[in-house]
Amino acid sequence: MNQPIAAVPLPKAYRLLNHGPTVLVSGRQGGTDNVMAAAWCCALDFSPPKLTVVLDKATKTRELIEHSGMFVIQVPTVAQAWMTNEVGSHSLREQPAKLARSGVELFAMEGFDLPFVAGCSAWLACKLIPEPHNQQTYDLFIGEVTAAWADTRVFSDGHWHFETADPALRSLHHIAGGHFYAIGDAVSGTAAKV
Repeated sequence: MNQPIAAVPLPKAYRLLNHGPTVLVSGRQGGTDNVMAAAWCCALDFSPPKLTVVLDKATKTRELIEHSGMFVIQVPTVAQAWMTNEVGSHSLREQPAKLARSGVELFAMEGFDLPFVAGCSAWLACKLIPEPHNQQTYDLFIGEVTAAWADTRVFSDGHWHFETADPALRSLHHIAGGHFYAIGDAVSGTAAKV
């Protein structure tokens, strides 16, 4: 993989999710890797940075995370819309070749025994904060972000730059039934009222 990736300071890590994208969740346990799509993920806290993600009980990724206590949240791009839909629509339980069939390319980050999805615009390595009641009752998982990275073509200096990046690098926003929107152009909320 030859992609320009830079570390993101943890106090700015929440900005990688603040625009509400569909995310990819990946996990590893006992030699098994899996990736799933999730539309319900959001920043929770600044210091230390935390996030929440909803993981259905039926998913293999949830099982891997519950056993390993670690996972990765990735922000997929417009160029990955088909792959994102595929990993969100098929289970590793029924399709052991799901990742290869979906075109998922995994890579490693030094110091992390986790599967990272190549081609995304951001990656957040997370340590599970066990909350059994929330997990069982609401399928809600909390992760502490232990490291974060972003593709410098679209995120730098603590900010997204979608308006100047290649449109294929924009983030996806799932609305239902395999349909997504790409994030749009920047609009300033501090500009004078028109």
